[in-house]
Amino acid sequence: MVVTTIGVDTIEITNEKVNTIVQQNIATYDKAGENHYDIISAFIKSIRGSDPNAAVYWLARMIEGGEDPSFIARRLLILASEDIGNANPTALVIANNCFQAVNVIGFPESRIILSQAVTYLACSAKSNAAYMAINQAQETVKQSGDLPVPLHLRNAPTKLMKDIGYGADYKYAHSYENNFSEQEYLPQGISGMKFYEPANNARENELRQFLKNRWKDKYNY
Repeated sequence: MVVTTIGVDTIEITNEKVNTIVQQNIATYDKAGENHYDIISAFIKSIRGSDPNAAVYWLARMIEGGEDPSFIARRLLILASEDIGNANPTALVIANNCFQAVNVIGFPESRIILSQAVTYLACSAKSNAAYMAINQAQETVKQSGDLPVPLHLRNAPTKLMKDIGYGADYKYAHSYENNFSEQEYLPQGISGMKFYEPANNARENELRQFLKNRWKDKYNY
């Protein structure tokens, strides 16, 4: 315990009082401060972790702290693709509708829309397969450089381009059974490279089976 005299006033400082003040400061929400990023991090991780109760609590913390509803809705848009993706494509639709709605309505009513979107996303099946696919594809581009487009996939708007083989031997998928014709779509040198690995959930297992039926052993689906 520390006792300090300021003018005619005596201030008693104890560990208990310091802890109380520290906890009160932590509970505040500063949109420009470190706690802002801690709370949005907890919010996103709660949705990713499929905990609607924690997610809506952190949502309430942001609302009570005066956060811009558009900021919250933008983060939901990102999460819908990054953490849910093709496990539930409707998640992106919900998040996008939420973003549009809160920008029309604003607080306080938009809190209800945000709550609906947050609890839906938290309860959704999760997959980061689309996120991982673009990460790997970009890394491949950085490592392999600007590989040439195969001739049969090139656009051929002029006779000269057609004469040198642009677009030759391209197989129009809709002209074949099941709207599919096996042909090479990747540049030479990375043929058969798989970027999209469907996650183990009901929706993406259907996508995996679709790809396996079409491509057989090429991509090892």
